[in-house]
Formats: sequence, C-alpha cells, structure tokens
Amino acid sequence: MVLHRPFEPTRFIGQNTAPGMTVGVFFSSLYNLPVKWGVMVVKEKITGKSCPQAWAASLLFTSIGLLLIGTTPQIAAAQSTKIAATPPMGWNSWNKFACDVSDKLIREMTDAIVSTGMKDAGYQFVNIDDCWQVSRAADGTIVVDPDRFPNGMKPLADYVHSKGLKFGVYTDAGRMTCQKRPGSYDHEAQDIRTYAGWGVDYVKIDWCYADGLEPDVQYPKFRDAIAQSGRPIVFSICNWGVKAPWTWGPRTGNLWRTTGDISDKYNSMSLIGFSQDGLDKFAGPGHWNDPDMLEVGNGGMKHDEYLTHMALWAILAAPLLAGNDIRSMSEETKAILMNPEVIAVDQDAEGVQGHRVWDEGPLEIWVKPLADGSQAAGLFNRGESALKLTLDFKAIGAPASAKLRDLWERKDLGTVQNSYTAEVPKHGVAFLKVSK
Repeated sequence: MVLHRPFEPTRFIGQNTAPGMTVGVFFSSLYNLPVKWGVMVVKEKITGKSCPQAWAASLLFTSIGLLLIGTTPQIAAAQSTKIAATPPMGWNSWNKFACDVSDKLIREMTDAIVSTGMKDAGYQFVNIDDCWQVSRAADGTIVVDPDRFPNGMKPLADYVHSKGLKFGVYTDAGRMTCQKRPGSYDHEAQDIRTYAGWGVDYVKIDWCYADGLEPDVQYPKFRDAIAQSGRPIVFSICNWGVKAPWTWGPRTGNLWRTTGDISDKYNSMSLIGFSQDGLDKFAGPGHWNDPDMLEVGNGGMKHDEYLTHMALWAILAAPLLAGNDIRSMSEETKAILMNPEVIAVDQDAEGVQGHRVWDEGPLEIWVKPLADGSQAAGLFNRGESALKLTLDFKAIGAPASAKLRDLWERKDLGTVQNSYTAEVPKHGVAFLKVSK
C-alpha cells in the first residue's frame, strides 16, 4: 500500500544483469544458488512502499524465499477454513484514494457496491486502508480522525453491515503506519479488541517502521488476539513477501502479500502476477497468497491488460479487492470486475491456485484445476504484438476431445480435438474453460 516511491530495476540491468535476465537469476548468482525466480527485469519503474528501501527489501526477500520453495515443506494451516474459505472479495480505498478517506466516501462506496451489482457478484468487504487514525488516547486506545470520521467507526461499521456487507480496517505491525499514523506495535491485543468492538470483519496489517522486528514473531500476536476477541475477523498479512510469509502465513493469517505494491501499469501488474508460479502449494481454503489488490478501472492500463490482470488473479485464486471508484465506473470496467464466470474460477470450491504449465519467449500458459473436474486455462501474451498460442490438451491432462468455453465472451466454442490455437493480442489473454 502506501505512498509510492519508485524502485528502479534498471539499476540491476546496468550494473549486474543483462537485459532480459530475471531478477531471480541476479540473486541466484549473487548467492550462488542454482534456481531462478520468474520475474523479468524491465526498463520501467515499478512502485513500492513509503518506508525507505522497502521495495528493494521485499524483492530481495521474495526472491530468496521463492528460491527455497522447492525444499520447504508445506505447512498445515492453523487458521479455521471457515474464515476466508474462498479468496476474499471486496473493495479497498488505497489504490484510488490513498489518504483521502472519510465517513462520507465509505458510505458512498458501500451504496455503490450494492447499486452496481457488485454485492450480488460476490464482493462483500468494504475496507478502509491507511489514514483513518491520528493518535492514541492516554490509555493507549487508537483515536479515529475526528474530522474525517466524526461519528467514529462503529456507526460506519453498522451502516456497512446494514447493507449486507462486511467492514474492514487497516493497521501496521510496526511503530507507525506507512503514512506515519500510529502503528500497532505493543498495542496488538488492544487494537484487535477495539476493532472487534466496532464490528470489524477484516483487518489488513502492514509492515512499515518495523526495523529490528521479525514478521513471523509479530504477526502471530495479532492472530492470537483475533482468536481471543470472540469475533471472526479475516487477517490479511501485508509484509510484501519479507521472510517468505507463505511458509509461516498458513498458520498465522488468512492471506499474505507475496511482493511489493502493485501500481496501475502493465509492467507492475505483470511482474507481480507472473512471479507467483510455485506458490500454489501454500494456498488453499482459509489461507491464500495475495499478489495485491486490483487496479481494474483506474485508467493506467488498456482494456486487454485489465483482462489479463483479472484473469491472472482468478487463476491464482487471489483475493479480489477492487481498488477503483465504483461510483463512476464504466460499463467496460463493470464487465471485467463482475464477469460471473471469471469470478467463479477465482472462487472455485476446490481452492487450488493455478500454475504455469508452459512458456516460450513472451508467451505463457497457466492452468487452474476446478472442482467439477474441468480446468481454467489462461493463454497469455506478454509480447508487444499479437501472437498465436496453442493449448495442447494432452499437456494439461485434458482429454483429446475437449469442450471449450470462452470465459470472457461467455460463449461455448464447441468440442475441439487435441489442441486449440488462439491469436492473443499484445498484453492480452485468451481465457478458457476446458472440460470433458
């Protein structure tokens, strides 16, 4: 989340890597490790945390952590799978509004989630990100900004609940939030009790101003406080992939960020999304990898790029937290965010995160097994011109004679023999359901 400061991958190109070399290869050579991480270095700024060097730190830790995936045993989840049994869906204020949050805005967004049909499509959380808090009272209780939230948080939570939706807030495990508001360090249990008293259903906990702290020590304090609060609260760990949270996250929270912040640019989104391969073994009902919130509708990407964004997040069984102004979104944006067949892939009851099955140059094919025995297949073109991709049914374990459905067009393509070829636009995707 938070104030965006640029991180320059081009530094690595100029000093230590050849153009086109993956970031993981750079770190592998640095540490003499043999395995690579599939994030391509590009000559484009990507965004990061407001905390100094946070994006660089997250990139380093994420690279090293992913290198260890092959030797790290899967950890049994301690969190109840009744909480976040499928990836959470909702809306978060940060990507569009940053610190410009208020009681009025949240009520209007709540109304818009209902009136636009997003609630009926499955979006249920209304989450306030940073900047709602200003100080602590003498007894340590967190103080809500009295100008922007004059009625406090409980009446706002009650309003959200009255619309059949759920209410979320943000804090930080460090000494301050990323926008220098009071963090929850040394107030973990107190803050969770306060949130539970307000009727909070979801808490996102960041990792700014946490020098000298260990995430796998600090975050369990919140887990234990939630368990003792008597209220079911979705616990979102937002430490940007530091210290491989997928290895300890399943016994701690319901979702955990795997990388630094996303921004509303294709290169940022694709760097993050396509780097998730290999993390599928750590995800499942009640515990999900989180490649960050959606940027669909914020205007920084083209239509085909937003289709890629949404399709890839669905294949990844990622949380779907819209980050646009839903009061004024276009019909095109609505069609992407509320496509029921794409959402169904993300929310599939099997709870399996998809993975890459093939790649060559800028072309990638990702597959996600579904509960009904079918598979969702994404044919992605990361190149700079339209290219043809062929899906070989045998390579994904599908029958030689398979039924295909175009998920974006919501139409059957008939029964196809052995393989299917599609021309995919620049930065685009062909998103298919493959069944017997």
